[in-house]
Amino acid sequence: MKKFNMVDEEFTCENCNKKVKKLNYTARDHCPYCLYSKHVDINPGDRANSCMGLMKPIGIEKFKNTYKIIYKCSKCNSIHKNIIAIDDDFDEIIRISNINPF
Repeated sequence: MKKFNMVDEEFTCENCNKKVKKLNYTARDHCPYCLYSKHVDINPGDRANSCMGLMKPIGIEKFKNTYKIIYKCSKCNSIHKNIIAIDDDFDEIIRISNINPF
């Protein structure tokens, strides 16, 4: 099992430039407006990845009783998945769910 380090911090999205507030129930790992993320972790919350590329949302998949956003790094092409957050833009989730990620 991967290690999880709880890091819930505010940031400015490097894709849409909006200020993103803390999530306050788990670690914030993507922008709730455009759903982009940043390739900063090896294990969740460790901030140990040197890639630092923008993670583009390319799809949505069902996960237990929720959904995950599928990401592709614009720098190293890695594929990662993050659980959606309660305040994510639902219209953006629907738009991305219509994209075929592979």
